[in-house]
Parts: sequence; structure tokens; C-alpha cells
Amino acid sequence: MYDLPKLTARQEEILNLVQASIEESGAPPTRAEIAQKLGFASANAAEEHLKALAKKGYLALSPGTSRGIRVVETLRKAVKQLDLPSSAFAQLTLPLIGRVAAGSPITAIEHIEKQVPVDPSLFSKGANYLLRVSGMSMRDIGILDGDYLAVKKTSEVHHGDIVIARLDDEVTVKRWSKVKSKDGLKIQLLPENADFKPITVDESIHEFSIEGLAVGLIRAHGIN
Repeated sequence: MYDLPKLTARQEEILNLVQASIEESGAPPTRAEIAQKLGFASANAAEEHLKALAKKGYLALSPGTSRGIRVVETLRKAVKQLDLPSSAFAQLTLPLIGRVAAGSPITAIEHIEKQVPVDPSLFSKGANYLLRVSGMSMRDIGILDGDYLAVKKTSEVHHGDIVIARLDDEVTVKRWSKVKSKDGLKIQLLPENADFKPITVDESIHEFSIEGLAVGLIRAHGIN
């Protein structure tokens, strides 16, 4: 029931690279990054391998997005390796909290909508809750409207991390960055969609805090 087609050595290498990128940064690599790290001549070569992995059932690809890659085999691998029924992995639930804008920020809704059962092996860094994404400003790394973003509560983040940030009374999902300005280093919250503009944080006039770090993603389709 849980058997999938075997992978070639190169396909396994790419799958491991995708999983490592998601675990380390919260986002999958681009095709160009895969090509660069594995020595391919072009991003097209990486795309062909990704399509083969998708055809075999290990990945799901979102057309038109540079980071639209999702690992779908984690639960099935865990079930097969541990020889446990799939129901054993449904014992962990995470609260789904509010709606968080991934475009124009909206005020966070501070109540739990429901409890969502998840496989505890999905998020190696640990997740404390899920946030429902609204908007498409992070589209190009595969974070889409309606997705459930798995979040670890922390205020410690690094350049390039995908964060949940609070600016005054509003909450948004963006990539965290520090840039040089005439006044020194400034925090910027960067979208992953050219239709949206970066947010420059002026801590002298804004209340700003990091609410958490994105550690994974669940497509909400089919979850009741």
C-alpha cells in the first residue's frame, strides 16, 4: 500500500536536497539553486528531475512558482519504516490560529479556529501552531493563499528566514532581512512576489516584533 517507485541515485540526492532546504530555511530551493548545488548545466535539468520525482509520488509541484516544490512522501515513509498504522501519526494536533496576511497585512485574529491533526515527523524543528495564510505575496516560494503555515515560537531569526512579524497591531508573513541605509542597518520584510513591495521597518516609530519562524507548510485542500 505504501510502496512507491524506487529512486535513482540522482533523484534521491535531489529529494534530500529539497528536504534539507525546507528544514533549514522553511522553504524549498529554486530550480537554479538545485542546478548550482548539483552541478547541472541549467535549471531545466533540475526541472526534469523534479518532474520525475513528482510522477513517482515523492513531490508535488506548483506551476509558475520558482519555489513551488512540496515533499509529500514524509508520512508514508514514516509509516513504512516504523511499521505503524497511519492513525498513529494523527495523535498530534496543532491549533490553527486566525488569518495572517501574506499580502497587505491584516490584524491577527487571536483565537483558535480549530485543532488540525498532523504527522509529528513533518517538522523536524518543531511547530507550535499553524497560521492560515491569506494573500499571494509569498507565492514564488510556494506559500499560497489558504495554506497552513507551521510556525515555531521564537524571536531569534537570521537573514533570509521566513518569519511571522508583528508591525504595530498587524501581522504578516515575509522574508526577514537587514539592509544598509544612511542611518545604519534597517530591517526589511521582503515579499516573494514582484507585485508586492518590501516593508522597511522604522523601529523609532513602529512597534515591531518577531512572532515566530516558518518551519513548514501544509496545503489546506482536503483538510476539514
